[in-house]
Amino acid sequence: MPPPRRAASITLLFAAPLKNKFIPRHPLFRYRMASTNAFGLKDASLVRTQGFIDGKWVDAKEGGVIKVTNPATAEELGTIPEMGLEETKQAIEAASTAFKTWSKTSAKQRHDILMKFYALMKENTDDLARLITLENGKPLVEAKGEHNYSASFLEWFAEEAVRTYGEVIPCAMTNIRNVVIKQPIGVVSILTPWNFPSAMITRKLGAALAAGCTAVIKPPPETPFSALALVELATRAGVPPGVINVVTTQANVAVVGREMCENPAVKKVSFTGSTPVAKMLYGMAASTLKKVSLEAGGNAPFIVFDDADIDAAVEGAIMCKFRGTGQTCVCANRIYVQSSIYAEFASRLAERVAAFKVGNGLEKDTTHGPLIHDRAIEKVQRHVEDALSQGAQLLVGGKRIEGPGSFFAPTVLSDVPATALVNKEETFGPLAALTRFETEEEVIRMANDTPVGLAGYFFSRDVGRVWRVAEALEVGMVGTNTGVISQAVIPFGGIKESGLGREGGHGIEEYMNVKFIAFGGL
Repeated sequence: MPPPRRAASITLLFAAPLKNKFIPRHPLFRYRMASTNAFGLKDASLVRTQGFIDGKWVDAKEGGVIKVTNPATAEELGTIPEMGLEETKQAIEAASTAFKTWSKTSAKQRHDILMKFYALMKENTDDLARLITLENGKPLVEAKGEHNYSASFLEWFAEEAVRTYGEVIPCAMTNIRNVVIKQPIGVVSILTPWNFPSAMITRKLGAALAAGCTAVIKPPPETPFSALALVELATRAGVPPGVINVVTTQANVAVVGREMCENPAVKKVSFTGSTPVAKMLYGMAASTLKKVSLEAGGNAPFIVFDDADIDAAVEGAIMCKFRGTGQTCVCANRIYVQSSIYAEFASRLAERVAAFKVGNGLEKDTTHGPLIHDRAIEKVQRHVEDALSQGAQLLVGGKRIEGPGSFFAPTVLSDVPATALVNKEETFGPLAALTRFETEEEVIRMANDTPVGLAGYFFSRDVGRVWRVAEALEVGMVGTNTGVISQAVIPFGGIKESGLGREGGHGIEEYMNVKFIAFGGL
């Protein structure tokens, strides 16, 4: 197999794919674009292969396109435009113009449009889930789960739109009334990752639209078709031109990202991705003191105490570690098991993982799909080899699965030392690394020994321990006796270098300004 292509450092920071390739269009160059029928959707019009600016589907002005491939087969799905600075400025201008009217709509009007958007998503569940599987690789059952999760944000924020209450504050002076109101912040830049190509958009876009904001979205070049299908449905639901705009890019990601952060017409930046990129965007947004929401990298601990229900803990580890083939920001990265139950837990987990069926997500018996590209495989392999070199034991997997597509065998390692790379870096792959511990104090110290703090998990049936550990873990979200925490209704986000701000829950507040008005002369 040929070595992976290398990209410029700024492109790597933005997690650009290796299989997606920029294709310059030339009058004598014949390029290929897969037919929308090749996606196998009931409604082929949901497959959009252009950017979206001011209510119009548009190509790149310089004519370039990017190939998008299926990570399970390495086959080309289609192409999207390679847009740049000019298109980004146009999208921001369109959003700025649309904000003048969209921000004046009533909360009830925005509620009704979002509910139509939600209904259209539910009506097109099969097609939208299939799109997720085709471009991301996750099994269809997981894709449907993401789709339902994605749609739930539209429903939730539609309901939040009509509950953006203000406040009356008693004043010491009898002739003044203090009133607080909330207003939409303005144009929002939305930058999303490939691991949840639908849900990471609606979690941000739903809140922005509900608040009365307009948006410019830069979806990842690995998984653009889910984003573009959402825009098609939003248009059908009645979202006016200019309210949602989409700029697609790969080669121009640095200049597009900078414009989305530094343009003075943009009032907020919302990003989900790696910590290095979050820091870079944060610095850019600081040039005009924009409001930001950053959901960055994680390194989640998963702790199993000796009083835990081992069956439940194994099931929780399966859900938490291997969902999305380990490519989720909140998946378990470091698994700590108390010594007295270590052997039993490791044996049961390895037995379950060995039974996984890895393959194309469209095949009904597939339990786990591919990684997004070969660079992801290289990182998992590096973590496995590093742990083995330091004395870890291989129980299951440990190598790439040969053939087309980017597959790595689901892996379980035991006796992984604390110094191993997998305990220091987020793997983002199907590698469960088990480390034993002796005491509660020891494992809390190990769990918190990381600069990031997005999510953490532990299993215990001691109610006192549950409270102590939940409060002691330095993370933004904790799962106790469960490996699943994501919901539309909860405040999703981290602490330390995992970012700032919260999405979901009352996250509509992140897209609004608070204004105080003193009414005098009464």
